[in-house]
Amino acid sequence: MPPVVLDTPVAVRRSAMDLLARREHGRVELTRKLRQRGAPPEMIDEALDRLTQEGLLSEARYLESFINYRARSGYGPARIREELNQRGLARADVEQALRECGFHWPSQLAEVWQRKYAGKLPSDPRERAQQTRFLCYRGYSLEMIGRLLSGRGLDD
Repeated sequence: MPPVVLDTPVAVRRSAMDLLARREHGRVELTRKLRQRGAPPEMIDEALDRLTQEGLLSEARYLESFINYRARSGYGPARIREELNQRGLARADVEQALRECGFHWPSQLAEVWQRKYAGKLPSDPRERAQQTRFLCYRGYSLEMIGRLLSGRGLDD
């Protein structure tokens, strides 16, 4: 089957809507995908402006969807923040979405740690460093990790 030619506004809009039907996208990500499919930049901007006006393309919905998905997959706020910044979203919007997402990050951290380490506190510095590295990579702050691994309450 030959590739779809995106040389008309209707074709660009249809392609954008097909992508949005699969999952939420940010404007930058959608622009990149449409460019890869050969759509001219002026048609992309026009189509995305119209989709935004119609409420079919929403950065706020994309942020909420992305944060929920990644948090439920065990990732913390630092990792999610970095991934969203790499996707070209405004830092202020990302920060606001993280504040309003409703996740209790210390509880999320405890769940991730419990799944990975079966609730076994580190017995030596090497093991503590290993657990800390893993949890940092997942996007949790050293302060939260320190509290968890020292056995103190997460809400102290």
